[in-house]
Amino acid sequence: MSTVEQQTISPPPAADEPVPQAAPQLWERAAELAGLRETVLAGPSARATEAQHAKGKLTARERIELLFDEGTFSEVEAFRRHRATGFGLEDKRPHTDGVVTGWGKVHGRTVFVYAHDFRIFGGALGEAHAQKIHKLMDLAEAAGAPIVGLCDGAGARIQEGVTALAGYGGIFQRNVRNSGVIPQISVILGPCAGGAAYSPALTDFVFMVRGTSQMFITGPDVVQAVTGEVITQDELGGADAHAALSGVSGFAYDDEESCLEDVRFLLSLLPQNNRELPPSQPTEDTPDRRTEALLDLVPADPNRSYDMRKVIEEVVDDGEFFEVHERWAANVVCALARLDGHVVGIVANQPASLAGVLDIHASEKAARFVQTCDAFNVPLVTLVDVPGFLPGVDQEHGGIIRHGAKLLYAYCNATVPRIQLIMRKAYGGAYIVMDSRSIGTDISLAWPSNEIAVMGAEGAANVIFRREIAAADDPDARRVQLVKEYKSELMHPYYAAERGLVDDVIDPAETRVRLIGALEMLREKSVQLPGRKHGNQPQ
Repeated sequence: MSTVEQQTISPPPAADEPVPQAAPQLWERAAELAGLRETVLAGPSARATEAQHAKGKLTARERIELLFDEGTFSEVEAFRRHRATGFGLEDKRPHTDGVVTGWGKVHGRTVFVYAHDFRIFGGALGEAHAQKIHKLMDLAEAAGAPIVGLCDGAGARIQEGVTALAGYGGIFQRNVRNSGVIPQISVILGPCAGGAAYSPALTDFVFMVRGTSQMFITGPDVVQAVTGEVITQDELGGADAHAALSGVSGFAYDDEESCLEDVRFLLSLLPQNNRELPPSQPTEDTPDRRTEALLDLVPADPNRSYDMRKVIEEVVDDGEFFEVHERWAANVVCALARLDGHVVGIVANQPASLAGVLDIHASEKAARFVQTCDAFNVPLVTLVDVPGFLPGVDQEHGGIIRHGAKLLYAYCNATVPRIQLIMRKAYGGAYIVMDSRSIGTDISLAWPSNEIAVMGAEGAANVIFRREIAAADDPDARRVQLVKEYKSELMHPYYAAERGLVDDVIDPAETRVRLIGALEMLREKSVQLPGRKHGNQPQ
């Protein structure tokens, strides 16, 4: 026997030694992985899933299937488990730790998602749970893609104490860091209470579902204990409360399916990040289509009401637009739409609600929308028919000056293409605030029915000619005469055009054509703002 052969032959094991077992084959490991993954995908138990469905709610994974294009979702950290001890946590360590995270495609474009799984710890946030969301938010930022939070959680995991609270802090910090960088959307599909509610408030858009989703800082029990007020969860923080009263939610739906379908539609209107333009798409609605219907839709009489939504529907591609905060501050309409296939943001006074005046809530709503459009390179079209700011003690003491200044600030700070169209009334400070030429709109157009003035003719005549009217033999007749003279001198449709404050007076039937032409001209607009850390906008 050679020396080499002697070195490679091992002696047989002794009788009391274990016989070495063969290492598992790779296919065995793969089968083990497949079984474990199947367990993770199934969730904690069939009973927990049934309980979720019994509440009228889908599971986290069912929601993700509705959000993404079929078969495109890639999960990260599916096998993550918490490492907390105490209060029995060490004996309950489910995979995912109550949140599903990953990315997929929506209309073919990458979108990131985290979805609370209420079946596990009630979706409550602990250290591992938070770290998964942190990682996902960092990935979305690095990839330059939108992030959607499907929120259905019971707040901080009490058993983990301050560690859970720190996890929320990390989420808030990333919400702010990514604000105006990537679109952030919160979809409330269950409870969202306490500190958890601040993350949705920091995002760009909030969706809610009636009957199953609630948001509040302190619940009904605490409210009753402190103030004595008796109120239900839905009345305090349900979808309708936040969509119509508080303005926290921009959208409210009857079911999760329609809610998530609209989330998909919103994503189709937004760019991936602040370095891109919104996606354009071909349309069969030709850019040279005339809008003859506007001649009948909008009364020439400035005191008659009409629905501004019908004007928008007539002008935009295929009559389709996506309104934000439809039920809150209804005296101003804010909507995303397309003109010749390109996305635009529309801000419009609504004569059908409070005659279209600007008040505190309308100013806040429009200012936020203008900021969002500007952040994500969405051109702005402003349709003006405004009699002024709403007068009243409540408005003044509520800070109409401060809140109105928010809208003024947002427009002045916006660098996207901006077009103003004055349809009828444009009075006083409200005219200036609604993206007038004097605050930087690129193109100002007007219909021949426009009235641009400090105030209405009747009010102006009463101020300017007060003594003359009082001294007249027939004050009423003299007032009518002076109002007519004031209108002919200062409020005729071409007064502003003669002074360069309106670029052109157009036939309403040419509205779509002229808006599309102006937007095409401005598509490559570039503005450099002064260097600064950040502005100090009104609060």
